[in-house]
Amino acid sequence: MTLNCVVVDDSAIQRLSIVKLIENHSSLNLIAEYSSALETKNGLNTHKVDLIFLDIEMPVLNGFELLDVLNNKPQIIFVTGKTEYAFKAFNYDATDYLQKPITRERFNTAVDKALEQHKLKLDFNEADGEHIFVKSNLKKRKVYIKDIKWIEALGDYVKLVTEENSLVVLSTMKAFEQELPEGKFLRIHKSYIVNLDKVDRFNSKNVEVGAYEIPLSRNKKTELVDALNNI
Repeated sequence: MTLNCVVVDDSAIQRLSIVKLIENHSSLNLIAEYSSALETKNGLNTHKVDLIFLDIEMPVLNGFELLDVLNNKPQIIFVTGKTEYAFKAFNYDATDYLQKPITRERFNTAVDKALEQHKLKLDFNEADGEHIFVKSNLKKRKVYIKDIKWIEALGDYVKLVTEENSLVVLSTMKAFEQELPEGKFLRIHKSYIVNLDKVDRFNSKNVEVGAYEIPLSRNKKTELVDALNNI
């Protein structure tokens, strides 16, 4: 099992110390390192990340403020020089809280916790049915993958249409697409992602999901045919 991770710290020296520990750990794969929370927020829209090593005291946005604006949070291991934030970190459901300077033994203990939580999450998903959690109307909601019909862009939000209802989630289409299981969904239009299992019929212009017609981009038809043949 390998966790994709990023390092967030405004100090280049501190980032380097964490990067070295990550590179020497066989269960960690370093995706990127960021010097600010704003840079991190943009980066997480293009990378699938399981774990963030996160500094707290940073300019413009601190570590806690970054987590407040993330829709889908990876596991968090806080890395800071102070102990005073430990209680607040607990409220953010942190996997662990490391105080600088960090020893290799303490670092490995924190990573072991992250690996165990990741394994529990995978086991739970298999037992309970594959699902994702989304934040809608200030509440975390569990949505089963099999119940999703399509996702529609609404400006700075996306509308998640399921068998029972619709949920509006603060997210870009690109970021939300990365939360979905590979091979089960396809972005068929700049404003629509469809669950391939829900496609009833399609032509050169539209995809039918039940009684609804969803627009199909001209350059996506071949990709749709290939995707439907592979599910």
